[in-house]
Amino acid sequence: VDNPVDWYPWGDEAFAAARERDVPIILSIGYSACHWCHVMAHECFEDTEVAAVMNERFVNIKVDREERPDVDSLYMSAVQSLTGRGGWPMTVALDPTGRPFWGGTYLPKPQFMELLDALHQAWTDKRDELDKSAASIVAAIGKATRPKSDVPGLDVINQTLKKIAGAFDPEWGGFGKAPKFPSPHHLQLILRAFMTSRGDGAKQVIATTLDAMASGGMYDHIGGGFARYSTDREWLVPHFEKMLTDQAMLVRVYREAYSVLGRPADRQVVEETIEYVLRDLRHPGGGFYAAEDADSPDADGNGVEGLFYTWTPDEVRDALPGTAKAEVRQVLDWWNITRDGNFDGRSIPNRMHARGQLVRPAELDAARLRLLEARSERRRPGLDDKVITEWNAWFLAALADAAMVLRRPDWAAAAVANGEFLLAELRDDTGRWYRTWHADGGARHRALAADHAALVEAFIRLGELTGEARWLETARETADTMLDWFWDPVDGGLFTTPEDGEELVVRQKDVHDNATPSANSSAANGLLRLAALTGELRYRNHADRILQLLASVIDAAPGAVSNALLALEMWHRGTVEIVVVGDEPTMVRLAQTIWRPDAVLAWGEPYDSPLWDGREPGHAYVCRNSVCDLPAVTPEELYERITGRPLPDGATIAPG
Repeated sequence: VDNPVDWYPWGDEAFAAARERDVPIILSIGYSACHWCHVMAHECFEDTEVAAVMNERFVNIKVDREERPDVDSLYMSAVQSLTGRGGWPMTVALDPTGRPFWGGTYLPKPQFMELLDALHQAWTDKRDELDKSAASIVAAIGKATRPKSDVPGLDVINQTLKKIAGAFDPEWGGFGKAPKFPSPHHLQLILRAFMTSRGDGAKQVIATTLDAMASGGMYDHIGGGFARYSTDREWLVPHFEKMLTDQAMLVRVYREAYSVLGRPADRQVVEETIEYVLRDLRHPGGGFYAAEDADSPDADGNGVEGLFYTWTPDEVRDALPGTAKAEVRQVLDWWNITRDGNFDGRSIPNRMHARGQLVRPAELDAARLRLLEARSERRRPGLDDKVITEWNAWFLAALADAAMVLRRPDWAAAAVANGEFLLAELRDDTGRWYRTWHADGGARHRALAADHAALVEAFIRLGELTGEARWLETARETADTMLDWFWDPVDGGLFTTPEDGEELVVRQKDVHDNATPSANSSAANGLLRLAALTGELRYRNHADRILQLLASVIDAAPGAVSNALLALEMWHRGTVEIVVVGDEPTMVRLAQTIWRPDAVLAWGEPYDSPLWDGREPGHAYVCRNSVCDLPAVTPEELYERITGRPLPDGATIAPG
């Protein structure tokens, strides 16, 4: 909906207008799939009374946080320093130089009008106080993370695991109280601990959480994929927006759990989530869209949260014409769809009454497909159809990984298509990357450190999937671009913005793992893998310095460093390098499907790396920190080299 506020995009024009008029700036930051952003837009920004005040007394800037996470992160830090909390929609008052002096989140119209009046009065009568406030806020958010002299020891991982375990909900899984977020990096870290210890406690955390999340309403039982988070402890009522990032992170953790625990339900979640993205979030050219909204239109055109995903018993019956009453009852009972409902008189399909029992009989699987077909005729939630480089890279890495381990050539083809889309649409002729792409406007905004770090990981995975040397070369080129433009030569680590980027009031570093990994923890993981595959010590040296930088973050915020700790564990344990030389499809398949989190794989086309020096066709080599075992010439020998144990009696390895 067009609203009457005179919005400027973020940029010089807006700040020049504020200086010329001598008025403050109202900065509004949100994102397409944000329910409360839409609510505030309707209540305030579409209101002519509100707009008149905003236009008369302020210069107004609207920012999509997904397009400009650097701007969002900077001013979110300011809001959190002022209020102790943050969220979206975020409203920040700035002076004409961009310094913040007030910040908050959602406000209904009456409070927002009071705020506008108070800000105007303060700007008119108390300018000196605002100037002091802005200076102190900028000083607070500009405090740099200082590196430690050494990479932390493994003991900090155990200490952090104890703190995470202390927040575990033993009944419903997950961590902390409602609202509950998936915390996939916590789960990956605990899964690594289980692989080492085989302890029942770690297994309980993983199994309880994965079962509860996938059995509740946060998981889309009809169409696959996960909503952003659960509003309750039990994972029943989600905030219904579905974002590409969550699909990427949860595909990865469910796939890893399947490889370790072997539970068919985890594999089903992986398959259905990937199918959802390929069906509903894929651009014909191969890119992946950002998100779907929580709201969809009702019969009167009003947005209603969750309407698209919820059911009544009559709607189920209408979707299954000609089906016997007993079979319809079986469908209703399976997904707990009742007359009273569990959400505003409607039912969110779930399996909470049979937690973890997700694998369906054939007749129920057929019914699910019919329900999905009927649901597809409904008016869909709004689609945020921009392609975000970082998010595509995360899903690409998860997709390539799942295609390898689960042997899905159709997923492999989709992964390659996505990699080629990113190269064609989001990298320029000089090798510089862009952050976002729109079908109607192409690429825009220079990529940030997080984009580059995610791309390095994605292209490494594509190389391991395809055996094509071009993908590893692209990973190397992207890492070099990242280090050339974002590296801090003084304290180490990556700045969020490039050296030649727009100068914000503070140049920050992204160091906390939240819904997605931080740029720095992601880069540490990718650089360690790249060093193992290429033999280039400079990648390892940069990873060392990132981990020294993150050491102080690990101490201060143990709940926001799990991905950093995955990199730290790899740093201590070292990498396992596997090279399969020549046409050996069975050994390649074996190396791809035996999952080790510390392993990297080279096969197919040789490239410039010590890994390939002096290698003989028909042999497979397993090395640990560049020290190699005797070469394997049979799949059985390779199995023993990778796992450290012989193939079990009676077991066979299928041909590749």
